[in-house]
Amino acid sequence: MDALVIGAGPAGLMAAGELARAGRSVTVMEAKPSPARKFLMAGKSGLNITRDEDPALFLSRYDAPQLAPMIEAFGPVDVMEFARGLGVDLFTGSTGRVFPVGMKASPLLRAWLAQLDGLGVVLRRRWRWTGFAGGGFAFDTPDGPRRIVARRVILATGGASWPRLGSDAAWVPWLAEKGVAITPFAPSNVGWRIDWSAHMARHFGQPLKSVALSAGGQVTRGELVLSQQGFEGGGIYTLGPALRAGAALTLDLAPDLAAEEVARRLKRSSAKDTLANRLRKAVGLGPVQIALLQEWARPLPADPAALAAILKALRVPLTGPRPLEEAISSAGGIAWDALTPDLELRALPGVFACGEMLDWDAPTGGYLLTACLATGRWAGRAAAYSISCLH
Repeated sequence: MDALVIGAGPAGLMAAGELARAGRSVTVMEAKPSPARKFLMAGKSGLNITRDEDPALFLSRYDAPQLAPMIEAFGPVDVMEFARGLGVDLFTGSTGRVFPVGMKASPLLRAWLAQLDGLGVVLRRRWRWTGFAGGGFAFDTPDGPRRIVARRVILATGGASWPRLGSDAAWVPWLAEKGVAITPFAPSNVGWRIDWSAHMARHFGQPLKSVALSAGGQVTRGELVLSQQGFEGGGIYTLGPALRAGAALTLDLAPDLAAEEVARRLKRSSAKDTLANRLRKAVGLGPVQIALLQEWARPLPADPAALAAILKALRVPLTGPRPLEEAISSAGGIAWDALTPDLELRALPGVFACGEMLDWDAPTGGYLLTACLATGRWAGRAAAYSISCLH
């Protein structure tokens, strides 16, 4: 065959479509009984396909500058046009996130698979890649072991998050043995663990509102929820790279007030009230914020200025991220030095890689899917062109 694509997630399907449009025969091998399982799971809470925001700001969300030409070639506007071309109506939320009107991933995936079928793309299910064999690629299939040789191969098997859906990173030792440099995987867009005392249990599941989170010089006011394990939500996900690098996390429990104003209000509050009531009435703290102060800063100082300093920068004693298998995405993967600008593996000419197999990181909010689509398209076009050069 002309081209073999391993992995039927968004990156692999996008690559397959580009190859087929270039007139190449394409077969996609998917280990699971059905394609794009992680994509479908992500869409259960509302499929956020991209983000409608300033292009420079959008690109700044990624930690890998190598992605810039790929996303400039296929960015948020292109992702929206792609979805509309599949008959999916979209809307943009107040934060710039773009969703299908129906909020689900399944209608888009069905239309996409039908389009690929019309282009002649062959999809084989339950074909699990098991490594290299005799100059080809080995698979476990419903009919037993098989070896496939193709002019060009695109790897799109995902990173290391949500392994039960297919992204189990089993490929890491196979590529490493071939001389492909791999950056170790780490959990991204994931909750962080905190060893709570027993009295915090009544607050589990509660959102922490009107706070700012800081780590490594970065500040965010994103969503934050207390769980039995620690903190969850987009606010702490955004700070993941800084936290993984060892930065401390602090909370500003009164982000709309300067420390001097907090101290002034506390000083003017009634001495007859309990400290909790003074914090509630004078500063506007809710029960969860007050509980966190009691959890980590007791005994609280009586001096208003000292107390204001604490609640403006409350140190959070994190004990590490939740496990990789619980992460929405993973950082790490194939090192950029191991790839040509066309996403071809330098150690394996004719083999390309895309999607979350590559070493990049980004927050949730449409950035992950956009980069998977953009890198899949880039690799597919590069592979199609390289096939044409063979002729």
